[in-house]
Amino acid sequence: MGVLDGQTAFILGASAGIAQASAKLLAADGATLFLLGRSTTRLEATRDSILEAVPDAEIVLHKGDPEDEATVKAAAQAAHDVHNRLNIVVGTVASGGTGPLVEQDLATFTDFVMGNLRSNFLALRYAAPLMTDGGSIVFISSTSSKIPMEGLGHYSAGKAALEMLIRVAASELGPRGIRVNAVRPGLTEAATTQGYIHLEELTSSFLERVPLGRLGVSKDIAPGVRYLAGPESSWMTGQSFAIDGGNEVRGAPRGPMFTV
Repeated sequence: MGVLDGQTAFILGASAGIAQASAKLLAADGATLFLLGRSTTRLEATRDSILEAVPDAEIVLHKGDPEDEATVKAAAQAAHDVHNRLNIVVGTVASGGTGPLVEQDLATFTDFVMGNLRSNFLALRYAAPLMTDGGSIVFISSTSSKIPMEGLGHYSAGKAALEMLIRVAASELGPRGIRVNAVRPGLTEAATTQGYIHLEELTSSFLERVPLGRLGVSKDIAPGVRYLAGPESSWMTGQSFAIDGGNEVRGAPRGPMFTV
């Protein structure tokens, strides 16, 4: 018997690395998975990867845009309808680019900021009303919400807004037994970092600010998501904690890093 037996987890942006690694841990502890993503091919690959690790996992795939309101509304209801329950929601969708704030136009800035809010807000808006027995909502924030990094202003602004959204939602939903929390990954190999994470000059200067001396991978972040999703964190809400190799201890490197 897993500690998450009898629970359904709705994961948005499910084919990304952190989402997939988190889904494996949730499934291993017995949760039914409902995976929403844009690509059928990537969703099927994600399902196959999870089944390799957890052969008896129950997985439902739903192709659609996790930033589209009608899609998320329908997907949340479909996730609930699998077993007439919705217990865990994991929002992982993010967007980001690089460059100085004053070199961006309004449309680009707005799109990047909202790319870190839109899907997460929709998950909250349409999943929470279906969580009739309480539950846990977990979002993926970033150490960029706390550490000013030149060249990541739009991304940082979006993640900082997400963290305040989490705190307000935790207060509003707490009386219904719904917890809302986040993890803050440090620089981690993910879809939003592929454009620059392998640049030697950038990573070498960044690693000087990481006490544990390496970049993150999805498997580093997933246990934090699993903890926030499960009963071990039952008296925890409105919080976000860093999984960053200690980067928040030392802060950002001096000067512009993200100018590529």
